[in-house]
This record gives sequence, C-alpha cells and structure tokens, in this order.
Amino acid sequence: MRRIAVCAPGKRLERERADAVLDIVAGRPDVELIFHRQCFARHGHFAGDDQTRLAALLECANDPDVDAVWFAMGGYGANRIAADAIAGMTQSARSKPFLGYSDTGYLLAALYRAGIGQAVHAPLAGDIRRDGGADAIHRVLDWLGGSDSGLEPSLDNRPTAAFNLTTLAMLAGTDLMPDLAGHVIMVEEVAEHLYAVDRLFFHITQHLPDIAGLRLGRISEIPENDRPFGSGPDDIARYWCSRTGIPYLGHADIGHDPGNRIVPFGLARRALTA
Repeated sequence: MRRIAVCAPGKRLERERADAVLDIVAGRPDVELIFHRQCFARHGHFAGDDQTRLAALLECANDPDVDAVWFAMGGYGANRIAADAIAGMTQSARSKPFLGYSDTGYLLAALYRAGIGQAVHAPLAGDIRRDGGADAIHRVLDWLGGSDSGLEPSLDNRPTAAFNLTTLAMLAGTDLMPDLAGHVIMVEEVAEHLYAVDRLFFHITQHLPDIAGLRLGRISEIPENDRPFGSGPDDIARYWCSRTGIPYLGHADIGHDPGNRIVPFGLARRALTA
C-alpha cells in the first residue's frame, strides 16, 4: 500500500473537497491518503502563515513512512517557502515524488534544481471540485501505482518539465530556477488576457536558452479584452519561439482542467521506475 501525504503550500483546501477525495480512495485498497491538518488552516489568502505551511511540507516530505507528497491546491504562496523547504529536507525526501501544478510549480522547480525527489506536474487533490475531477484523482493514484496511462502522450527520450506560464516567468532569474537546457518545456495558462500571454512568452523565451523545444498546453478561460488581440495562443507561441530560435513542437495535453496529464520532470521512464 502506498501512503500519500497531502499538504497545501499556498491556498487552503476546503474540507468537503478532501472528503470527496477520501471517498474515492476508500474504494482503492492500494492507497492510504493522509490530509495534513494544515490543509484546512486559514491565514488570509493562505492555508496558514508561512511557518505553518513550511512546517507541514517538511513534516510530509521528511516522514520516512510517506511514499509521496501530493499538493492539495495551487494558489499563491509556494514561492514564499520554497527555499526554506529545500534547506530543511532530509534524506527521506529524496526517495519520493512531489505532485502538483499551478503555483506549486515553484516547489517543483526548486526540488528539481536541488535533485530532491521526483518533481511531477500533475493534478492537485483539490481538482476534485472540477467537472471530471474524479478522473484526475484516479490519474494521479494510478501513476503512483506504476501505470503510465495518465502520462502526457508526447513524452519521449528527452528530459521534460511542465509549468504554468506565469509561474515559469516568475521563476526565471531566481535562485529557484533549474537548468532546463536540453529539456522539452511545456506550458499552460488560465484566466490571462492574450496580451498578457504574449508578454509572458516574451519573457520566458529570453530565459530558456538551449532547450530542446516548447510545447503549448491549454490557454483557458481567456478574458475578453476591449479590442481583439489579433493572435491566438498558438500564434503567440510560434511567434516568440521563432524570434528566439526555440523549436516549437506543437501541443501538450496539460492545463488548468481535469484533463491535465502527468509530466514527470526529467525522464518519464526514470520516474516510473524510481
């Protein structure tokens, strides 16, 4: 049986969502799921103050009886504790996957840079709230059980990393940013105007030298601007890749939605057999 600990590095998880995930897990004898009490804390925007969130993450990561750490929610906050989390992780953290996306990408990046555990872009536990969320929950649990059915289908023998576009742009130039040379980079975004997406691509393509290429995930829930931007997400990605000499590789099946596929950082085969 795999023992999975859930914590919330940014935004609070509502208790009814945890209960819905536990209902799914009740039908899976291969999984024991533990929601850290910190998931339900409240401190303004955050699931507890910085020290509370940091302590919960380290408790989950450093527990030798925990096989994986699953992030409950995205929402701003993970960047505030990422550096201290890396500094506080012990040998026990090095043998387990850490799963999430959105703002938890700060932690995934920091873990990958430090060579700690297995960073995995994957659905959050809180995605149960979305239509089709149960499928996203099963996708994560199946992957943790050794199945590759939920992996992003374009994964190949090149190392890969996946990020929310804004998160990647904010990471660039910081001490959390890993070396992504030779990687296929996948990006997705939600609730940003197209001019903002264009601005983000301008920024990230300046900070991704020598990558193997870029794939575009879903750019969803685009707000309506006061005038048409004139280019769609695919056009924007192609334009900035062409400007900076980055190979544009097409689409990836990732996004802020229940169809979000799993992308282990590095090589997918290593992640499955780790």
